[in-house]
Amino acid sequence: MYPEFFIAPMREELTRLGVRELRTAADVDEAVAKTPGTLMVVVNSVCGCAAGKARPGIALALQHDARPDVVATVFAGADIEATERARGYFTGYPPSSPSIALMRDGKLIYMMERHQIENQEAGSIARELTTAFDRHCAASPVA
Repeated sequence: MYPEFFIAPMREELTRLGVRELRTAADVDEAVAKTPGTLMVVVNSVCGCAAGKARPGIALALQHDARPDVVATVFAGADIEATERARGYFTGYPPSSPSIALMRDGKLIYMMERHQIENQEAGSIARELTTAFDRHCAASPVA
């Protein structure tokens, strides 16, 4: 488990965008059960592809008109219970960090795994996400 002082800046890269942290399994269950519309769950990580690709790509994508109704995050290697619970909702996909999931009504509707992130640039990740947003999300502010 990573010490909080080490990962705090990595958490902040998303929370300053309005992304809600899910630190417990109960937080994850509540977000999945009570989110009207589309929920995006980011499995954040300390790896270089999270730092240089995933988080910057997410920041770019969240500037798009169509976006998820709620954007939340768990941190692999820190929010152990929450990360495990979130991954439990990602039916058919092995554990992956970083990763980005879109859910509606408790069901997975889109998944971007690490292997789709690690060889891309932030702009490509943002384009892929905005395509998914256009397909699955209404134009609305991030909550």
